[in-house]
Amino acid sequence: MTTIDTKNVLDETTVAVTGNEAVAEAMRQIDPDVVCAYPITPQTEVVQLYAQAVADGKVSSEFVTVESEHSAMSAVIGSAAGGARTMTATSSQGFALMWEVLFVAASYRLPVVMTTVNRALSGPINIHCDHSDTMGGRDTGWIQLYGENHQEAYDNCIQGVRIAEHMDVRLPVMHMYDGYVISGAIGPLQMLTKEQVQAFVGPYRAVNPMLDTKNPVTVGPFDGLHGWYFEHKVAQNRAMDRAFKVIQDAADEYAELSGRRYGLLDPYRLDDAEIAIVVVGSTAGTTRMIVDKLRDRGVKAGMVRVRVFRPFPHKEFAQALQHVKVVGVMDRADSFGAQGGPVFMEIRSALYDCDPRPQVLPFIYGLGGRDIFPDNIEQAFAELEEAARSKGRASTGRRYLNLRKD
Repeated sequence: MTTIDTKNVLDETTVAVTGNEAVAEAMRQIDPDVVCAYPITPQTEVVQLYAQAVADGKVSSEFVTVESEHSAMSAVIGSAAGGARTMTATSSQGFALMWEVLFVAASYRLPVVMTTVNRALSGPINIHCDHSDTMGGRDTGWIQLYGENHQEAYDNCIQGVRIAEHMDVRLPVMHMYDGYVISGAIGPLQMLTKEQVQAFVGPYRAVNPMLDTKNPVTVGPFDGLHGWYFEHKVAQNRAMDRAFKVIQDAADEYAELSGRRYGLLDPYRLDDAEIAIVVVGSTAGTTRMIVDKLRDRGVKAGMVRVRVFRPFPHKEFAQALQHVKVVGVMDRADSFGAQGGPVFMEIRSALYDCDPRPQVLPFIYGLGGRDIFPDNIEQAFAELEEAARSKGRASTGRRYLNLRKD
């Protein structure tokens, strides 16, 4: 949960907008050189609004229309490699269609920023929210930031530019928020001025641009058996390691500007918690409410929200959760054939070396937009309480929340 300190905010304007409108406004204020995109529900409104801003002369961007998301990411790579600040947006099947090119953007170290509105992957055909799209892309080499609400979608979009373009990183960034729940719903947004945003992101600094004909470079050559492919992958991973500090530094500087503070993760009432839930995205708000309800009953419950998923802050999660008896991880994506969802596996790994080691239980919820009610989250906490009372360690089999019985 972000903290608001308005005394440090200049010329602040608060408006009621959809999540997509919030991100389109962030992009307008950033005013990148090039935007390449293809529409897809529930992201369409972002690129529609930005295309309108281009047509109305409100930005100086070149808007490149393409015939598919694969082409959109390919055009993004060409633009960024040419030396332009470049952005795009997608969702679900569009994200999947970009798949092979996502790895290329990361391996070329291109500081692209992509908005991804989370939506289930087909099949069966589904257009509603879960995290299976971007969780499936967690190892493409992109930095991943998950937003909770309209405000964070806006803030992450702006911070993403600083993170991606930092000379210690130079990796693409995707920032995500929940489809419909955030993308299409109305919520409050405290905006910075365009001048503040422009000052924060700063002028674009191209590195070895292909259009610099006086200093020609080769981008994407064959890097085979006797090449440097291995070393290039290690370099990407080391850039990911350096991104931890860059992400936090960008958040701290943004806090001075906006009054809103972010971390790598977002703990809530964890200091003395005996049971806790880890969650991603908009469900965090409902989970906080249940934590407060349980606290009123004397239950030492807590919560932590994942903000940065790649690179994954293993040390920070271990420090935050090492004293907790039982941790429940709520995944809005499943990992077929594994012991739980993607977040569960990361949290379990992070806590493995803790002594004593907390129990970690996997919960799957919300696939295909299935509603998650307060009672479902309370049920999850009840299972954590039971596991904490039991003498042995509880089964680590999946627990499904709000699954139909018939």
